[in-house]
Order: sequence, then structure tokens, then C-alpha cells
Amino acid sequence: MNPPRSNPLPDVAGDLAIAARPLDWVGMERIALPLSIPGANGAPLQVAASADVFVDLVEPDARGIHMSRLYLRLQDALVAEAITPAGLRRVLQDCIDSQGGLSTRARIVLRYEQLLKRQALASDNAGWKRYPVEIDATLASGHLALTLAFAVEYSSTCPASAALSRQLNAERFADDFAAARPLSTGVVRDWLASERGLAATPHAQRSRADVRVQLKPSFGQLSIESLVDGIEAALGTPVQTAVKREDEQAFARLNADNLMFCEDAARRVAAALSADARIERFDATVSHFESLHAHDAVARVSGGSAT
Repeated sequence: MNPPRSNPLPDVAGDLAIAARPLDWVGMERIALPLSIPGANGAPLQVAASADVFVDLVEPDARGIHMSRLYLRLQDALVAEAITPAGLRRVLQDCIDSQGGLSTRARIVLRYEQLLKRQALASDNAGWKRYPVEIDATLASGHLALTLAFAVEYSSTCPASAALSRQLNAERFADDFAAARPLSTGVVRDWLASERGLAATPHAQRSRADVRVQLKPSFGQLSIESLVDGIEAALGTPVQTAVKREDEQAFARLNADNLMFCEDAARRVAAALSADARIERFDATVSHFESLHAHDAVARVSGGSAT
């Protein structure tokens, strides 16, 4: 323990500000802290997170806010229980109250990775996938504005490339069997299963949907998993974890059933978000990281809930 000081420590934060005026936001970014999120069985799960915290400074003559108070409150508040809209409201109000009248608004941004266990398509295997998540919460005049952002990776097979590949496959078939009459089902099946039966393959690529949704205030939970499930179901080809040959074959079938330009993927995402009663507004960007080109194909869409 340090010995008591005979003289108080100087505190220049109490000096009057030069060029006095209110400030929109003052705070800290990229604070490291543990965060409790809802686990798969309902119990809180602790993850490593990064946080930004801000308050406004409404007193024009005040030189600064009480920044250490924000830091200490944030360190203790977000690990005790899994985050909910009600819990975020309490933390934000506590941040405002900690400033002793200097502030009327508060904002917290939390970033972490959500791990979700995903079942294989055909086998009994399963594996973990990580999804980057950002929670942006603002409290102003008693109103809580809550935005969730997350990303989903999926596979996209180009419809144009698929059509061109089918044409080459058909031309090879016609060449190989030009003189063969009649053709039995077995002969055609064996040819299709051989290397000759595949003259071309369509190009596919890993792709990503970046989604940002503003939640309606009437919902009491942050259901990241159900939002992710909705987007993956809409796209139809989420990237996999553990796979055996039967899973890889099932994935190839899904890609053939879900040929997508980036425009198609964006519309699928928009349809899923529009149908979600929890969502007030949404913005989504889909990016297809092309294997044909050295550039990416990108589509953006925004809108509101249709429910």
C-alpha cells in the first residue's frame, strides 16, 4: 500500500475550457474486456471483447468528462450477466449518471466473435464456426437505439458460368455419341460418371454477407444465432465445418440448387430480413470474392421490416 500523500494530486480537468463549446461525443475506443453473452444452453458464456464507450459533453465550459468513471463502470458491468437490451440500457444510464450532469447521452459499441456449433450436411459430424458481431447501443432522452451487425460466409456459384459449362458438357456428349444408336441409360450414366462426362465446371467462390440491423425496442433478447440462421437458410450454401465425402457431395448439390449472382444473394438476404418482425431497418452488403476475376462482385441493399 502506498503511504498517504501530504498534498492533494493536481486535477487540471476542472479548469475552464478554452474555445468553450459542447462536444458530441467523448470517450474511449478499443477497450479490452470480458463480455457475457447467451450460451447455447441459456447459461452466460464469457468471451473476449473490444468496447468503445462515449458520452456527450453538454457543458461548454467544462474542460473534460470523468473518463476513468466510464472505464471502471464498463469493466464491471458487462461480465456479470449475459447482455440484453435492458442490461445495456442500465449500463448506458449509469455512464450518463457517472458524469454528474456533464452528459445527457451515452453510447457503447461492443465487438466480439460468436462461436456457433454447426451440424454437417449428411454425416453425424459437427464443428464450430465463428461469426464477427458488433453491438451498437445508444441511450438518448430515455430512448434506447440498438443496432446489431454480423457477417455470414457462404458459397456462390455463378449462374452464367454454370450455363456455359452445361453447354460444353452437352457438346462433348454429342461428339462422343454421334455414331452411337441406340443409347441405354446405363451407357449414359457410366459416361456421365467418367472424366469425359465433365467438360467444364462453373466457377464458385467463398462469399460474405455483412448485415446490420436496427432492432425494434419491443424485443428483450439479442438473438444473434436466430438472425444468422435466417440469413444462412435464405442463401442456402453456408460454408461448412467438419466434412466427409457425403457432406461435400451434399454441399455440391446445394451449390447447384442455389446458383447466385451477387444481385440474387442480396435479394435473398433482403427478403429474409424484411420478414423478421424484430427488425426495424436493415442494411446488407454481399461480396462475392471472384475466382474468375481479380476484383470482387458486390451488391448492397437496405430496407425495413414488412411485418
